[in-house]
Amino acid sequence: MSTPPVAYVIAGSEATGGAGFQVDLKTYQQLGVYGVGTLSCIVAFDPSNNWGHRFHPIPRDIIEEQIEVSLACFDASVMDTVKIGMLGTPNTIDAVAQGLSQRKWKNVVVDPVLICKGQEPGAALDTDNALREKVLPLATVVTPNVFEAKTLSGMDTIETVEDLEEAAKRIGESVPYVVAKGGVEIAGDEAVDVLWDGKELTRFTAPKVGQQRVSGAGCTIAAAITAELAKGADIAKAVDAAKKFVTNGINARVSANTPFDTVWQGAN
Repeated sequence: MSTPPVAYVIAGSEATGGAGFQVDLKTYQQLGVYGVGTLSCIVAFDPSNNWGHRFHPIPRDIIEEQIEVSLACFDASVMDTVKIGMLGTPNTIDAVAQGLSQRKWKNVVVDPVLICKGQEPGAALDTDNALREKVLPLATVVTPNVFEAKTLSGMDTIETVEDLEEAAKRIGESVPYVVAKGGVEIAGDEAVDVLWDGKELTRFTAPKVGQQRVSGAGCTIAAAITAELAKGADIAKAVDAAKKFVTNGINARVSANTPFDTVWQGAN
């Protein structure tokens, strides 16, 4: 029996299926990659209160147990690629950083979820600082959206593709590869993402599908990059394939009783 490409993910659960851990595993599966995962937290929207966030961290010892068994499943020669999504608390971030240090990783894709809407501002700041200190230094690829790129780069505004490129360069001073996601936040008819590889910038474009955010787009493109890297693609080919994958999913987006639509990974 042969072993398919394998990728690991550490992320939060989002029960509607539109973001987080659920999206990561669906994306891996759709791209022919076997997914292994550790849950970091649970976000449960509140349908009776304008779909507000209810945030529940997973206890540290349970996170550590999940990491232990996940790494025991496959040796580093088989599973050398990991995506890190929402972590949620400084304690979780510390546990994840320690857990990942047990292995040498070829690819560490960090989707830097800086703010959880279910947290108080002070807790969110502590989480941001811990993420910068303990997780970003592990990253080989970081995939910020416009808000995250602005925060990580220290720029006051990002309004143009050129601004996004400048932010990617600044973030790239400490991370080998930066994929800055423009989405619907940058004015124009095209959704533009940019890759900075330390030497040159590459733009990836597709026509916008409306002007509203679609839940799970950021998770999907980061997970698709992770899957392609796990299959052996180089970074530029991984981003190109991921851009096409998420664009197809946005075009076929799923509507529900939620106030947002979600990406359909099965459209690919």
